[in-house]
Amino acid sequence: MSGDDWDPLANPGHYFSRISRTLTRVGDARLRGLGFATAQLPVLTALKDGAQLSQTELARWAKVEQPSMAQLLTRMERDGLVMRTPDPRDRRSSLISLTDKAKERLPAGRAVLQQGNTEMTKGMSTEDVTMLISLLQRVLSNVEAMEASAEPVIIL
Repeated sequence: MSGDDWDPLANPGHYFSRISRTLTRVGDARLRGLGFATAQLPVLTALKDGAQLSQTELARWAKVEQPSMAQLLTRMERDGLVMRTPDPRDRRSSLISLTDKAKERLPAGRAVLQQGNTEMTKGMSTEDVTMLISLLQRVLSNVEAMEASAEPVIIL
């Protein structure tokens, strides 16, 4: 394929990328008043029901590298959203949990996210949304399979 044959607008990856970046910007703007950010959503979700998890478990669950999770948790702790307590099974490790402040703000955060989901699927029927979710689940499964078997491209 020559460079002239490539049309990003004819490929779903272009739209996934644009949608993701735009949703992050909109989500950050809307959640800012609650003291939340979209990057924190995996941690808030994992800990929402009173769970206590280690940094390693949170990084694995959120599918991010340890240093990224460490930075995120440091900011969240600074902002009063999470707290660390010693892990009784491993004194070298801490368990992360949500603070009362974060728990109190979660319902408002969920409402913001639900409103965003409603707005982004405006004009779609319930059946359309169900089909979209089904298709996205298939794409996600395919992308996760790609990730599991990813090999670097070697340029000779």
